[in-house]
Amino acid sequence: MRPSTLLLAYASSVLGASWIAPGAVWYDTKGTKIDAHGGGVVKRGDTFYWVGHAAANQTPMLYSSTDLINWTPQGQQASSVTGMWRPKIAKPNGSFWLFGQQDRYVLSLKSANFIGGYSQSAKVYIPPSSYSYSDTGMFYDDSTQTYYLLTSADHNIVQVNRINSDGTLGDKVSDLRAGAYEAPGIVKADGVYFLIVSGKTGWRSNPNKVFWSTSINGPWTGGSDIAPQDQNTYGSQNTFELTVAGSQKTTYIYMGDAWDSKGGASSNYVWAPMNINAGAHTVTIDYHSMWKVDVNTGVVSYPTTLKRYEAEHAVLSGRTVRDASEVTFHNVTGTGALQWLSFHYKVSNPEAGEAHIYVNDEPAVNISSLNSRAGYHTSTPVQLNLRAGDVNTITFGATGGEGFEVAVDGIELFEEDE
Repeated sequence: MRPSTLLLAYASSVLGASWIAPGAVWYDTKGTKIDAHGGGVVKRGDTFYWVGHAAANQTPMLYSSTDLINWTPQGQQASSVTGMWRPKIAKPNGSFWLFGQQDRYVLSLKSANFIGGYSQSAKVYIPPSSYSYSDTGMFYDDSTQTYYLLTSADHNIVQVNRINSDGTLGDKVSDLRAGAYEAPGIVKADGVYFLIVSGKTGWRSNPNKVFWSTSINGPWTGGSDIAPQDQNTYGSQNTFELTVAGSQKTTYIYMGDAWDSKGGASSNYVWAPMNINAGAHTVTIDYHSMWKVDVNTGVVSYPTTLKRYEAEHAVLSGRTVRDASEVTFHNVTGTGALQWLSFHYKVSNPEAGEAHIYVNDEPAVNISSLNSRAGYHTSTPVQLNLRAGDVNTITFGATGGEGFEVAVDGIELFEEDE
């Protein structure tokens, strides 16, 4: 029987999250799956704000956090506005602004307050040629205190336009005409501007590229991969680059969307640190299945293993799982609340089948419904609600076509990091 794709979201027992797990389902502080796709993050004071569009109707949604891990929902920012894709925040004057794509126009919303109260200011094509466009990016250049709107405009042009001090869309300052690219974002490091773009492959991920310039005015040079080509940017598409300038180091963060086949509600997020070499003009994603950054120091860290359950010590019909065979782990330690576990396994072909789990007496759940990186990486972290103590049973199985096999190594639990 094919398992259900029921998500194990236990709102009543949600504790503070401890880690960023690329591709996993992320929950807000109320226990609801975060719904902010195609978004961007800005910092005001000690608080980060993440705006993105809701999967169902593309209305702008806002979340706040002081650690980039625990996100508090701030709700819809313009409930009457729908179909506004990839919204981004700007503050070119005393008001607050959201810019996004609606009907291939640039839609700008304005509010006197940072949270809520946004209403339409303008809906325009992109100057100077009145192009329509698809994907919205945003970059703030602190050296000139200027916001720039980044767009994937008509005729395969990625365009950079200044946002004027009155909030109107200003002149084009540069463009990239190097192929069919979209989903632009810019990060600046050591005086070099890096423009990250995705290929145009619909909702399917592809090898995102980076171009560089010593000026926001261009020209843009390069086109190297930001991740190994066969990883397709770790199953994601670029949406924003965040700089965390800490007391010990500056960390640059790639923020991408792990889209489902329709860009819908089961889409997740892939965030990861980036290694930037301004002298060599390279940007590469430093991918880890779980990580976090100290927003005060800028230092990146990774979880410590608390306990590991090896497959050879489990009850199984073979370490290679095929259809109708399973691996069962007994006496798995739980906290009594939502916690991170990582399943270590390899599949013969992630497109040919599904791995699934049974937790105690709960229905079967596809691991890919808990982490879209399932099957593509040897370590797949998920959040599960286990009973407190060494009393849990987790059964790992697989369904798929002929030749689909899963080699199971074990389950890893992590030290609590409060």
